Amino acid sequence: MVERMIIDCDPGHDDALAIILAAGSPNIDLIAITTVAGNQTAEKVTRNALAVCAVAGILTVPVAQGASVPLVRAQRVAPDIHGESGLDGPVLPEAQIELDPRHAVTLIIDEIMSNEPGTITLVPTGPLTNIAMAMKLEPRIVDRVKRVILMGGSYTRGNTTPAAEFNIIADPEAAHAVFAGDWPVTMVGLDLTHQATADADVVARIAAIDSPLSAFVVEILAFFGSTYREVQGFDAPPVHDLCCVAKLVDPAVFETEDAFVGVELTGTWTTGMTVIDFTNLLGEKANTQVATTLDKDLLWNMTIDAISALSKGTHA
Repeated sequence: MVERMIIDCDPGHDDALAIILAAGSPNIDLIAITTVAGNQTAEKVTRNALAVCAVAGILTVPVAQGASVPLVRAQRVAPDIHGESGLDGPVLPEAQIELDPRHAVTLIIDEIMSNEPGTITLVPTGPLTNIAMAMKLEPRIVDRVKRVILMGGSYTRGNTTPAAEFNIIADPEAAHAVFAGDWPVTMVGLDLTHQATADADVVARIAAIDSPLSAFVVEILAFFGSTYREVQGFDAPPVHDLCCVAKLVDPAVFETEDAFVGVELTGTWTTGMTVIDFTNLLGEKANTQVATTLDKDLLWNMTIDAISALSKGTHA
């Protein structure tokens, strides 16, 4: 079964890999790419999305720029991990397609409302500003979306504060709205994505494809790996966002556990924390499938297959 999806992203090295997997897998129909300020400003991450499309040969998928600031809070960016461009490392090619004139939120609403209910999955891999805005502007999308598979949160510890993961703390009010929505949500948090490291053997397999796209991916992973070693002490970089798309390619890629997920909005030390209740201590109905255990080999096999397919021009 082919899954139809919109990826809402803030490229970002791991977002770039997520786009490539979505475009290169025969199991995915990528119907739109939307961008949101997160890893860098909206202008920079949109430029990066267009560059990824250019190098991967993604020429027929609309790309629209979205929210440039969070709903309420001051903007956060992550140059310590992603560099000043948001996609430091490779030389970024010039865009080959024009940006869609619509705001990302409008594009998301248009696609969901013009397609059959239950046919489109939203895959947000950055702050959730665009998704929350779309819910507010057109509440009917909540009933029409098949599911939301988001990268964000954690049930152990954060990566931006001790309690909070970057995508959630970047716009916690938006995250609260998405988790509270009456739609199926899968949370792909740090506990899962820290298992998704691009180890040396993975990088060697990608390099062996020997194409401009595979060389681009190797350069992405080299920069990403260097910042993760320096800033967070990882031996190899965890490619977070890739895992969200992978769940649509093959549901066996990771296991989940049902839980209630709330987002802390007012804590002195815990703002942006995802509070995960696996055992119904809060008496709230489970609202999220929380990712727990990754099949790492399956993840990288499908990703390498996608890079190879795009390199041959056989899928985009």
